[in-house]
Amino acid sequence: MEKGNHTLKSVLPKAKELVEQMSLEEKASLCSGKDFWHTKGIERLGIKSMMVTDGPHGLRKQAGDSDHLGINNSVLATCFPTAVATACSFDRDLLYEMGMALGEECVQEEVAVILGPGANIKRSPLCGRNFEYFSEDPLLTGEMAAALISGIQSNNIGASLKHYLANNQEKARLVSNSVIDERALREIYLTGFEIAIKKAQPWTLMCSYNKINDIYASGHKRLMTDIPRGEWGFGGAIMTDWGAMNDRAEGILAGLDLEMPAFDGASDQLIVDMVRAGKLEEKLVDLCAVRMTAIALQAEKTQTTPYDAEVHNELARRIARESAALLKLGNALPADKHKKIALIGEFAKVPRYQGAGSSRISPIRITSVTDAFDAENISYSFAPGYSSASDEPNEALITEAIGVAKEADVIFAFVGLPDSYESEGFDRTHLNMPKAHTGLIEELIATGKKIVAVISAGGVVNIPWRDKVDSILLMNLSGQNSGYAAYDLLFGDYCPCGKLAETYPLSLTDTPSITHFGTGGNIEYRESIYVGYRYYDKAQKQVMYPFGHGLSYTAFTYSGLKLSAKKMGDRDTLQVELVVTNTGKWAGKEIVQLYISAPESTVFKPVRELRDFAKVELQIDESKTVTFTLERRAFAYYNVNVKDWFVESGDYRIEIGASSRDIRLHDTVTIESRQEGAIPDYRAAAPGYYSLLQPGTYDIPKEQFEAVLGRKVPQERSPRPFTLNSTLGEIRVHWIGRMMNKQIEKSTMQMFEGGEGNSSDIVKMIQEMAVDMPLRQLGMLSQGKLSVRMVKGLIDIMNGHILKGIRGLMKK
Repeated sequence: MEKGNHTLKSVLPKAKELVEQMSLEEKASLCSGKDFWHTKGIERLGIKSMMVTDGPHGLRKQAGDSDHLGINNSVLATCFPTAVATACSFDRDLLYEMGMALGEECVQEEVAVILGPGANIKRSPLCGRNFEYFSEDPLLTGEMAAALISGIQSNNIGASLKHYLANNQEKARLVSNSVIDERALREIYLTGFEIAIKKAQPWTLMCSYNKINDIYASGHKRLMTDIPRGEWGFGGAIMTDWGAMNDRAEGILAGLDLEMPAFDGASDQLIVDMVRAGKLEEKLVDLCAVRMTAIALQAEKTQTTPYDAEVHNELARRIARESAALLKLGNALPADKHKKIALIGEFAKVPRYQGAGSSRISPIRITSVTDAFDAENISYSFAPGYSSASDEPNEALITEAIGVAKEADVIFAFVGLPDSYESEGFDRTHLNMPKAHTGLIEELIATGKKIVAVISAGGVVNIPWRDKVDSILLMNLSGQNSGYAAYDLLFGDYCPCGKLAETYPLSLTDTPSITHFGTGGNIEYRESIYVGYRYYDKAQKQVMYPFGHGLSYTAFTYSGLKLSAKKMGDRDTLQVELVVTNTGKWAGKEIVQLYISAPESTVFKPVRELRDFAKVELQIDESKTVTFTLERRAFAYYNVNVKDWFVESGDYRIEIGASSRDIRLHDTVTIESRQEGAIPDYRAAAPGYYSLLQPGTYDIPKEQFEAVLGRKVPQERSPRPFTLNSTLGEIRVHWIGRMMNKQIEKSTMQMFEGGEGNSSDIVKMIQEMAVDMPLRQLGMLSQGKLSVRMVKGLIDIMNGHILKGIRGLMKK
C-alpha cells in the first residue's frame, strides 16, 4: 500500500473532468449523503459511494440500524485511549502511531473517512464531551490533532477534523450562539484547527451545530471558506455534523460541500431549483461537486487488507501507559509485587475506559486491572467498595473493603466518574466524584494505611482527599487495555511520564467561564483569551494541579539554556537549546515545555503561553540536548487593528518548564519589530482584562466585553413565532408541540431495544438533547419519514396559520 500523508491535489484534475460531464442534478446529488453513513455515487461516471464512520479513538462502524448517538451496535474495533488521555502524552510520534492503527482498521472495514479528531478547546471543565477533546491549550491541541490525522491518512483513509467551531459545551449546542471577540477566536479557538490543517491537511473538516457570532457554522462563509481555504490553504471538503445544516443554499454560498445525513432528496432539489431560478450560481455547486468527487477518487485507491488486532491491543496498552499522569508521589509507589495487595473499587474489575455518545466503541476485548494481575500471577485481594449503579455509599460494600484493606500491605483504590456523569449531549453540573467513591477513600484513609488512588475520568475532578493519600495516578479514560497499562505503572515496570493537558482548579467557582457557561441562546465568551492556565497564572490563582504537571519515579535536571541570538528582528527565527539529564534511579521520559512571556503592552496578555514541547527518553545518568526552533508566530498576538498576527518590539522571556508553574530555566531575547499599526488599548474601556487580581468569581462586565468584542452582544432569539430553529422544548407550550414531544420520546426510546447503549448515560443524553433539539433535525431523527415540508406545515399550524399548514401537510 502506498504510504505517506495523502492529499487530494493529485486527483483534482480528474475530478474536474468528471464534474464537467455531470448534469446539474448529478452535481447537486453529491452535496448530500445517501443515508446515515454513506455519500452518494454516480455510477455512470464510475464515482463510488463512500462510507464514513464515527471515531475518534476507535472505529464505530454500525453494521445494522444507524444512529449518530452511540445507541446501536457497531462492529468490534480497538478502543484506544480517548483524547483526554492521549493529550497528556505530549507525544506526536505516539499519536501518529495511533492514527496509523485507526487507518488500518478503517481499511479492513472499507471505511473511507473516520470522523475525528476533535480539536475543540476545553473552555470549561464542565463540558460533557471534554473526554473527546485534547486540551485547554490550542498549540497542544493542534499538534496532537495533526499527528493523529497524519497517521490516519498515511493509510489513504481520510480524517474529519471537528467540531468547527466554538462547540465548547453540550447544552443547547444545536442552537446556541457562541459570542467571541476576534482576538480570542484567532488565538484560542481557531489556532488548533489551523495547526492541524496546515500540518496534516485532513480530507474533510466538519462544521459544528452552533452559531458563531450570530451565524450558524454551516452558513458562515468567513469561517468555512475565507479563513480555512483562503488563509490556511485547506484543500479538502467541508461537511456538516449530523443534522447541522441550517439553510442549504447558505451552505453552498459558504462553501459547505456535504450535508449529512440526507434522506428525502429535498436539499438536492432545492439546490437545483435555486440554480435554475438564478438565485444560486452553478459554479459554486461545481466547486462542491469537485471536492466530493476528489475524495471519492482518492478513496478508490485503498485496497482492503486485514489488521493485526493483537498488535493494536498492545499499542492501546502502550498509549495508555505513556498518557497516564502521576499527580502525587509518596512512598507506596512503585509497589512491590510480592507484598500483600488489595484492589479496592469496582473500576478495578469493571473499568471505566471510554466515554458515552457517538464515540462509544465496541472493543475487541477489555482488560481490567484484575485481568492483568491474574495474567501475571500477582496475588491480591479484591473488594468492590461501591456500585457504579449508585452514587450513594453502600455501607456493606465499604465494610467489606475496609476488612480487605486492613490485611494488605499495599492498597490500590480505583475511583473516578461513572458513565452517567459525562457524555455527549449534556454537560456536568459539578466536578465531584460520586459520594460512593469519595466516601470509600475517606474510610480507607481512616485505617491509617497508605493509599494509592487510581482515577479514571474523562475530565477534571475534585480530589478533596489528595493530601491524605500516599499517591495519585490519573489514568483518565485509557481504552480497552487500561488494566495492563495500570499494572505496568503501579509496579514500576515503566516510569509514569504523562503530564496534564488541562489545569485542575481548586474549585469550580475559580474557573473563568463559569458565569457564562451551560446556558442556551447567547453564550458570551467574556473571559476572551483567558482560558485555562492563561487565566490562572494571570489571576495568580492557586490551583490543585497546574497545566503540564506530572511526576515521575525518576528525577530530571535542566541546564545549559542557550539562545541563538540575544537580539533579532520580527521575521527572524530563534534556536533554543538546553540539556536534560536523568539524575534519578529509573529510566524515564520527561516532557520539556517551552513558554514565552511577552513584554508589557497597552494590549492585555497572558503571563506566559506554551509555544513548543518535546518528550525526551533518558536512561539513568543520561543527558540529551533538546532543541526548539521558534518562528515569528511564537512571539505574535492577533492585532485586531491590523487584522493580522503582530509582533511587538520588546524583551521576550523564554521559559523552560516542567509545568506552567515549574519554570526551571529562563533567558531573554529582544525583538525589534518593523511591523506598523496601532496596538489596541482597552485600559480605559475594559480594565478588567488587565488586572485579574480580584476576589471571588471572575466576571467581566458586559460593557467591557462589548468594548473588546467591538459591537453590542446580539439580541437573544425570540421563541415566537415558531421556526425550523425552534426547539422541542420551546414548542411544548402548544398542544401540537406536546404531542410531538411525546411521540418523539416514544420513538427515541424504541431505538434502545436491542442496542448496546441501553444504559443510564444514553437515556440521560437523549433526554437532555431532546429539549434543545431544533425542529429542522426531525427529518434526521425520523430517518426521512418526517419531511421538511411536513415539519413546516406543523409549524404553520402552531403559529396560527391553520389552513396554510394543512395545505402544506397535504401537498405532494
